[in-house]
Amino acid sequence: MIPSPMGRHSPRCARSRLRTLSLLLSATAGYVDTAGYMALQGLFTTHVTGNFVTLGTSLVSGNSGTLAKLLALPTFCVAVTITRFASYVLPPRGVPMLRMMLALKAVLLAAAAVLAIRFGPFSSSDTAPALATGLTLVWAMAIQNAAQRIYLGSSPPTTIMTGTTTQIMIDVADCLRALPDERKRAIRARLGRMMLSVLGFASGCAAAALFYARAGVYCFLLPPLLGAATLMFRVSAFEEEAA
Repeated sequence: MIPSPMGRHSPRCARSRLRTLSLLLSATAGYVDTAGYMALQGLFTTHVTGNFVTLGTSLVSGNSGTLAKLLALPTFCVAVTITRFASYVLPPRGVPMLRMMLALKAVLLAAAAVLAIRFGPFSSSDTAPALATGLTLVWAMAIQNAAQRIYLGSSPPTTIMTGTTTQIMIDVADCLRALPDERKRAIRARLGRMMLSVLGFASGCAAAALFYARAGVYCFLLPPLLGAATLMFRVSAFEEEAA
């Protein structure tokens, strides 16, 4: 029997799985960043370099959150470094690294939800419970960043949209020019992937704002479910590509 081109091992199926996984990861990143920002007095848990801006505001205005914003970037860097070393050491021992990364991220998101619901709402992001919640979220999203760079490098970034948006507009401008059909098809394919990533991130941001307005810190119950959803996908092929 000739295998169907739509079989789960076909290139088309693999591309579809990658698009769906990228959409879920982007939505998770946008949701966690917005929920963290709203619940933790302006702490960016995904786009951690944005904390440089809010740190300056906190120092001038005297608002809370200075310590959390100072610790976010080093925490992120340590998490990415440890994850990268683990990606060298564990796969030769038979550990499915990408799946383990996604599982650990989901566990950390669940831990952050427990902390937020148990100790929130937070009047200051520099208290011990708020710090624990915020830095747990930072650690989780650092793992997602590392996983995307190491194993899903062919897909657009799922956490920082500035570069992606810039490339989208460059591709839009290129599509308006008279280019060879083959090049235009490649540009349009990339454009579709990047727009899906931005759409996922923006949808996650909107959902987080809405849920936080309605449910407060209980909005943190959704990210672990999104994290668990990513584990439904077969990711071994992506690990093999990056090996």
